[in-house]
Amino acid sequence: MNTQQGSPTGAQLNHPYVGMWVTADGHVRHNLLPNGRYDEARGDRESAYQGRYEVRGNHIDYWDDTGFTADGEFVGDVLHHGGMILHRGK
Repeated sequence: MNTQQGSPTGAQLNHPYVGMWVTADGHVRHNLLPNGRYDEARGDRESAYQGRYEVRGNHIDYWDDTGFTADGEFVGDVLHHGGMILHRGK
């Protein structure tokens, strides 16, 4: 998974949701980077989706580099996104 980072913004650099989020089976892995970008892996496909994200409160919006948009909600230390449940990765 690509973890290259650009210039971090103060708001994202220290955001509590920055980091890896993973489904229970490990198939989907979201890496929320501190520079407001994300890198999503699916199965053996590293960097399957990449784009930018913004978090407002407990809500996250995604804008994929191909134009796809999505959103999700953080409930405690769980991310609900697109019918999936992701937990903080280790």
